[in-house]
Amino acid sequence: MTRRILPAVPRLFTLFAAFLVAFALSTVPGRAIADGQPMALPVDPTPLVVVTTGGERSFQIEIARAPNERAAGLMYRTAMPDDRGMLFVFEKTHDVTFWMKDTPMPLDLLFIGDDGRVKTIRQGEPQSVAIIPSSEPVRFVLELKAGTAARGGIARGDLVRHPALSGN
Repeated sequence: MTRRILPAVPRLFTLFAAFLVAFALSTVPGRAIADGQPMALPVDPTPLVVVTTGGERSFQIEIARAPNERAAGLMYRTAMPDDRGMLFVFEKTHDVTFWMKDTPMPLDLLFIGDDGRVKTIRQGEPQSVAIIPSSEPVRFVLELKAGTAARGGIARGDLVRHPALSGN
């Protein structure tokens, strides 16, 4: 009986590649969601401003740029200050959908186009797996505490300004 033995170099390469993948997965910012803990992203030093017919509304935001950050979002968060939010930045303009699975607090979702204008505002119900679609292709989504948009007079067509919204 002959036994085939892999050469040492490919076997070491395979082990090294497996180690790198495991290490990368263990160090991503969204990792905390695996154990039911909320992801914590740094608060951006520049406030996001929504220009409404009644004046400007300012928010301190966390920015979710990477796919794993966008996937985790505000999952497992039980509270958030009224002037806080999370901005989701996508690489390109397209139809996006959200859901509220594992998100215990209700949210306002502002779907924002490449031009920085609010295209749609939707409400997210806690823990719901119902799909929340954009009404048209967008590049950004801003999640705020439920009721914040109505209280602040934020409406479709309002301009959102922040350096993450390039050109605005």
